Amino acid sequence: MKQARKPAATPVKESNSSNGNNAAAASATAEQREHVLGEKARVARLSRIRQFVFGSLDGLLVPLGVVSGVAGGTGSIKAVIVAGLAEAFAGALSMGAGEFLSGRAEAQVHRAEVQAELEQMQLNPEIEFQEMILILESEGVRPEDARVIAQRLCNSPSAYAKTMVEKELGLDVVQDTVRVSGGVTMGVSYIIASIVPLIAYFFLSLQWAFVTSLALTFL
Repeated sequence: MKQARKPAATPVKESNSSNGNNAAAASATAEQREHVLGEKARVARLSRIRQFVFGSLDGLLVPLGVVSGVAGGTGSIKAVIVAGLAEAFAGALSMGAGEFLSGRAEAQVHRAEVQAELEQMQLNPEIEFQEMILILESEGVRPEDARVIAQRLCNSPSAYAKTMVEKELGLDVVQDTVRVSGGVTMGVSYIIASIVPLIAYFFLSLQWAFVTSLALTFL
């Protein structure tokens, strides 16, 4: 009886091992898919460096001009600090709101362009099909292959529309709602940078603070 049981135990172990390998492979595939699909969002987050640099530059130079002008005109450190703080907060609000409103206006224009392109694909499918072929050829695809690729894309309407809009307009079919992150990034970077030309006036005399403020801003 013992000998009859041993062969039966071996397939069970192999099956468990196979199931484990399949589960691991499925997990790896899911992780890889998540990584690939998340690359676009990661690059979008990195693109906020534009708002950060823009806000920081203005946060350095505009407050420097204000505090230097007030320092030379009044000779009062208190007046310099009050003017510097007021300008920092007003400037941060202005920059943040400006970034948000300009981003919203840009998104509205993009949505209108995408909608117009989608309507053209519905009204003039053959013309848009030829345009897809021309776009693919311009990217180095052979004419016969470009036609095959375009035809295959036509079999998947959503993929076809997305590809056409991205390649012809350089836009995305799915337009996210305007986020405030860009405005927040710019406003916060402005506030942080404005501390640099102002900080010296809290600790030094007016003359030394003026020189130090210029030096710190330059650095």
